[in-house]
Amino acid sequence: MKAVVYKEPFKVAVEQVEDPRIQDPTDALVRITSTAICGSDLHMYEGRTAAEAGIVF
Repeated sequence: MKAVVYKEPFKVAVEQVEDPRIQDPTDALVRITSTAICGSDLHMYEGRTAAEAGIVF
């Protein structure tokens, strides 16, 4: 699947990533029909909060 991957402040990329899998009995897969950007996403994008490179938004 495609995902937005954090690289560093002010740099993200759309990349092909592994499809999610059920790993525990309490896990669920959901179909996403729409998305949005939260203010906390912008804090990470701008480097105002700690984030490791490679994290998927």
